[in-house]
Parts: sequence; C-alpha cells; structure tokens
Amino acid sequence: MLKFLRWTLRLGLILSAVAARAADSGLQTGDFVAVVGDSITEQKRYSVLIEDDLLRCQPAADLRVAQFGWGGETAPGFAGRMDNDLLPFKPTVVTTCYGMNDGGYSPMTPDKADRYREFQRQIVQRCKKAGVRLFVLGSPGCVDADTFHHGNQGDAVMYNKTLGQLRDIAREVAKSEGVMFADVYDSMVDVMTRAKAKYGRNYALAGGDGVHPDSNGHLVMAYAFLKGLGCSGNIGRITVDLAADKAEATAGHKVLSCQRGTVKLESTRYPFCFFGDPAQTNSTRGVLEFLPFNQDLNRLMLVANGPAERYKVTWGKTSREFTASQLKEGINLAAEFLDNPFSFPFQRIEAAVRKQQEYETPVVKNLLHNVPEFKRLIPEEAAAFDRILPAALTHDQTLLATAAAAVKPVEHTLVIEAVK
Repeated sequence: MLKFLRWTLRLGLILSAVAARAADSGLQTGDFVAVVGDSITEQKRYSVLIEDDLLRCQPAADLRVAQFGWGGETAPGFAGRMDNDLLPFKPTVVTTCYGMNDGGYSPMTPDKADRYREFQRQIVQRCKKAGVRLFVLGSPGCVDADTFHHGNQGDAVMYNKTLGQLRDIAREVAKSEGVMFADVYDSMVDVMTRAKAKYGRNYALAGGDGVHPDSNGHLVMAYAFLKGLGCSGNIGRITVDLAADKAEATAGHKVLSCQRGTVKLESTRYPFCFFGDPAQTNSTRGVLEFLPFNQDLNRLMLVANGPAERYKVTWGKTSREFTASQLKEGINLAAEFLDNPFSFPFQRIEAAVRKQQEYETPVVKNLLHNVPEFKRLIPEEAAAFDRILPAALTHDQTLLATAAAAVKPVEHTLVIEAVK
C-alpha cells in the first residue's frame, strides 16, 4: 500500500515548457507540495490558486500539489494527526497555516503562546525528519475589521492583536528552525486597510464572517505562500524588432510568425488570470492595485522597438496604447491586459484543480484518517481497507494528471501598430 501513498505519478506537463529552470524558485523537479491548515485551507481557495500558479507558471517540472485542510484545527491538532494523515504521502514541500483557532478568539495568554510555539516547532522538526526539504511556515491571517463578530470592531481589534502576536511566534520558529516564513497576517492587514479605503468598510477581506476570506483574501494568502515557496514570477519575455520584422521568445513560448507588427505565438506557460467585478469580494481583481502579485509573481513581458513615438497593442479582444519608451523598457502583458487569450484556458485549469482538491478532503478526513480505527473495530476486514485506500489514492493521481494535462498550448496573437 505504501507504494501508492508515495504518489510517484509523474505529471505529464508539456515538454516544451519544462525548459523553465528550477533554479528560479525553491521548488525542484518532481516536488510534491502539501498545503496544510485549518478551515481556511479547507475552503480550497488559496490552495487552488497555489496549484493553479505552479501548473501554469511551471517553476519546476512535474510538480504535484494536494491540500490537507481540516476545519477547526489548531497546530496541536495537526501535530496529533500528521503521522497518519500527511507523512505517509512523502511530501517534499509543506506549507502550513495555523493560528486562527490557536488564539481561541480571545486575548493572548502565556499558555497559548507557549503551546503554539511548541507545536509549531514540533511540526517543522517532524516534517524535516520525514524528508521534507522545503517548509514554509505561514502565520495566521487577520480577521476583518468590520465583519468579525457581527461587526464588533472592538473584538476585531482585540483578536487581530492576538493574531499579530501569533505571527511573531511563527516568524520566530521559522527563523530558529531555518525554514521559510510566509507573513500572511501583514499582507492581509495591509491590503484590507487600503482596499476598504477605496471600496468602503463593507468590503470584507476576511469574509462575511470576518474569518473565512472570499476570493479577494485568498489571493492575498496565495501571494504570501508563493513568495515563501520562492516563485520568481518569470512567465516569459517576447521581444519584437518592428523595423526588422523579427521576434523571439523565452522558454515556454514559441514565435510562429512575425509580419508587419503582427506576432503569432504558441505558449505553454500561462500568465495568472483574474476575474470578476473589482468592487465585489468574490473577485480577484479588486485587490490587485494593493497587492504586487503581477509585479512579483506574474510577469509576461513584451519588449518592442520601432521608429514611431506611440503604438497601439492589441492582444485578444483588447487594445491599449503605449509610448515607444514604455515598449522599449517592456510592458507586463499580464498586468496590462486582464482579459486576454489565456483567460478561458486558465479557467479550465482551475476547474480541474478544484475537482481534484474537492476529492482530497473526504479521502483524508473520512477515509485515511479513520482507517486505523476501522481496522481496530473490524480486524477481520483489514485486508479490504488495504485494497480500498490504494484505489482511492490512485483516483486522486488520475485527477492530478488531469489537472496537469489541462495546461495545453495556447495560440495567441499580438498586434503592434504605430499610432499616427
């Protein structure tokens, strides 16, 4: 059965895109990334965004991602189940996000601090002992300043102080154990403050209940963890010499033709795509002006040189104008064209990833976690459980492969025209 638990499936990512260098991040070829946390992780939103990013950006080949969220969990709770529920999968990379429940929704006490510190340290040490090469210890996020406890702002201030103290402990443990730290708390507080100043106090970053974020807050969380994983954000670079009718592109992109400012390309590395009404919390667009996601993690650069002073660039159905100096310096297509030829293919990947992660929650919580107890209660059927579990994990491997295979080559066209 253990051979199934190792999840040795090599995902068939597009070979032409595998030229992306693993040195661009802390990730290595074949890494299995386990995303661990409480009910916020079990929402399968920031974990889906992380997997979306790793599949479409491909900082290393054959990456695998699975989420291990458990509603209501604390660091001690995970420490109690990790030997049975996580380590048999042999992850090489682990991210954790605990603290929201560890704080008890009340002011900090020395006992809480000591307990959180000790079990965070235990989790890191046991993961390293089990062969985890890259560990990203995430702080808790924040609660929403205006929706937590039905809008009780005093409670929100109190509990964010507690969560800030847990952030400090998480940072301390990460430093002492020599692992990466993801500052989810500061990222969320900063974006929340600025977003509310623009959209109003009813714009919740940590969700309507003040704890569980919507798409906006989960993008902030994904950003913090992707930075912790060492992702560089280099999607590609397309260079066009308009006078010479020549174009070239970096790995993951192929120039099919270049004629009179029209450049046809085929790409297997995707930019991250964003959707929805920016003023709504279920959109990933509203926080972009307050979060350097595109600058840090999502750079598909167009560099063009030509004799005119100004140019119109059309990508897909959208056109924008830029000065010659802007194009010579380089524009980030992913940031300038939120609606682009990758929008639909990106949604296809996300749907496959979500289907995979929706399957993983009951497999871990309802099956894997309970197998030891099932065997104790019905020892005569132990062999049956030994057959069921590998079958369940094999199906998850199929879903993983389906998500990876959704990254198909995309043909797209850039049109660069002089503005008279």
